[in-house]
Amino acid sequence: MAQFYRYRLPPWLRKCIFTIERCILPIMIFQLIRTLLFPTTLDVFLAGAIVGIFIAFYLEWI
Repeated sequence: MAQFYRYRLPPWLRKCIFTIERCILPIMIFQLIRTLLFPTTLDVFLAGAIVGIFIAFYLEWI
């Protein structure tokens, strides 16, 4: 259902959302590798947040 609401946004905000949607996968991969190599509390929370954002984009909640 979010795919229809996405297009009601102003053009500049739509462009930002599309850009974030394209960039989130490489950022997620980098953060997961970093978390596996140097696990700190901040890295684990950051990786969880990025994975959550990726899932939200994948399921078209955003």
